[in-house]
Amino acid sequence: MQYTSTRDKSVRVTASQAILQGLSKEGGLFVPCEFPKLSVSLEQLADMDYRETAYTVMKDFLSDFTEEELKKCIDGAYDDKFDTDEIAPIADADGVYYLELFHGKTIAFKDMALSILPHLLTTAAKKNNSDKEIVILTATSGDTGKAALAGFADVKGTRIIVFYPKGGVSKVQERQMVTQKEKNTEVVGVKGNFDDCQSKVKELFGDEELKARMAERGFQFSSANSINIGRLVPQIVYYVYAYGKLLKEGRIRAGEMINICVPTGNFGNILAAYYAKKMGLPVNMLICASNENRVLFDFFKKGEYDRNREFILTDSPSMDILISSNLERLIYLAVGSDSDKTAKLMNELKTGGKYSISDVFDGIRKEFTGEFASMADCADKIHRLYGELGYVIDTHTAVAGAAYDKYLKETGDNTKTIIASTASPYKFARAVMKAIDAKYADTEDFELIDILSKVSKTDVPKAVSEIRTAPVVHDKVVEISEMKKVVEDNLGL
Repeated sequence: MQYTSTRDKSVRVTASQAILQGLSKEGGLFVPCEFPKLSVSLEQLADMDYRETAYTVMKDFLSDFTEEELKKCIDGAYDDKFDTDEIAPIADADGVYYLELFHGKTIAFKDMALSILPHLLTTAAKKNNSDKEIVILTATSGDTGKAALAGFADVKGTRIIVFYPKGGVSKVQERQMVTQKEKNTEVVGVKGNFDDCQSKVKELFGDEELKARMAERGFQFSSANSINIGRLVPQIVYYVYAYGKLLKEGRIRAGEMINICVPTGNFGNILAAYYAKKMGLPVNMLICASNENRVLFDFFKKGEYDRNREFILTDSPSMDILISSNLERLIYLAVGSDSDKTAKLMNELKTGGKYSISDVFDGIRKEFTGEFASMADCADKIHRLYGELGYVIDTHTAVAGAAYDKYLKETGDNTKTIIASTASPYKFARAVMKAIDAKYADTEDFELIDILSKVSKTDVPKAVSEIRTAPVVHDKVVEISEMKKVVEDNLGL
């Protein structure tokens, strides 16, 4: 399997090289030159556990990894750090299947890929005889940061620097990050929003002068965001696994089409579902659920991406994004894998804040649709699910649940549907408990967590209980313009 760049068709690298680089040198994202088909039947999938499914899906994307190398990465990732044997259990609630992706170490779906990325990255470094220390540079809207910090903590030959929007993440999300104690980690708040953080990180990745100075001192950048193909490929696995599990339980027939609804910010999670479809998974419609920032909702209605709008802070902060980086990979396929056209569109986004693909939009509309949910819609969904079924979901999953309800009402499409449940309600206890009952609006955050445990009849996750009394290690807050200096100081440049 070879990978090319969305912005330069002449690029050809192996999977391990793509993982190690993170981003192509001209700023494009690595994409597979072709999509492998599932190498087993759907019936065979039904008999596989999560680790077996992971190997079956990933071996053809990561074909320069040996069987021994890849299985070692998988076994190191999907172990007892997950609090369920299934890794990704499915809850049947309100007529849909909630795929719970939050049972890992940091109780968010990012664990599903960031548990394995450090193993893939260090293996890739060895395969390519890299003698440089790998610097993971990451912008986070809340969950990627902690999951990446947990994954790379004390990993030999790596260090990680995480930037997050100060005031733009939940209290639990922030505390999870700023209490990270390992010496190879640095967490920095930024006076700006996630898009500001992400744009600056991309700029630093493309800073040739900075990279040259880093190389002289024995460092090289890589990424833990879903712009890294090594994070995207593991996300394909859980959609394939979910189909096999539904088949095994007799909830669907082999070959039966399903819909997948995903709460979407940076577009990586729903893109992974699309890649699963490209592999041959029987997927009918991909429902892209947006919060009130709704840039993707508007895109899927009109074929025009326009980030020129007010940035809204919502109760689903991991989705408060106006520049959805992974959409570039879909655009690349939509324009016929034309890297020149993709580069032109991305430049239009950078310079003018928008672009249009109306000439090829009909193809995308056959496979994707967009819906959005307001904070009121989400609160109502949380309230109703708890009141009727006793099932508690977080604010991001509620975006998908409420958006799916709109889709169902508008289309009458009763295709069986998986909703990606992307975070534990404990990460957003304040918004969740307020939705369940307004009387909790002024209750202290960690008291709300104890109340949530009682009403949901679930144990407080270790990821939350361990930060109650943990000391704050990282308290630096900087302007956007100071982010480069943070990196330089960290590396002693």
